[in-house]
Amino acid sequence: MRKAVFFDRDGVLNVDKGYLGHIKDFEWIEGALRALEYLTDLGYAIIVVTNQSGVARGYYTEEDVKILHRWMCREVRRAGGIITAVYYCPYLEGAPLAQYNRKSTWRKPAPGMVLQAAADYDLDLSQSFMIGDMPRDVACGEHAGMHGYLFTGGRLDVFVRSIIEERNGRESI
Repeated sequence: MRKAVFFDRDGVLNVDKGYLGHIKDFEWIEGALRALEYLTDLGYAIIVVTNQSGVARGYYTEEDVKILHRWMCREVRRAGGIITAVYYCPYLEGAPLAQYNRKSTWRKPAPGMVLQAAADYDLDLSQSFMIGDMPRDVACGEHAGMHGYLFTGGRLDVFVRSIIEERNGRESI
């Protein structure tokens, strides 16, 4: 089994500009690429779990989301990191688009995306953790049996290193 770090997307890996569905609007959070490279070097699987209600609201399509996520994965690889997988939830109760108007166990704070990733990639959730910018992200991790960390801004690489140091009880490399 492998340890993993689960990341929310908007507000953690990229600047949250509200309903981001296109590459042209994407801007990395300062230190995000370095954080992902660092975690890759430490042997963590990196899993992105993101609510994407912009699909359910008709702001962009699932194909737009997939294109953006493939681009993100390529950019991370160019920087020396690896995103193992990206899971997204396009569903929203009360959504204007009928095909997306439903409750989903994948919509955070429910742990469905995390549990699916753990099954798909043989992940040890007891050795894994979640980073998000909203209480629902932290709750998602906790519902899956992991510790969740609330990212409130700043350099993501510094934040991630401090978590690793805390979890290891020693200075990291």
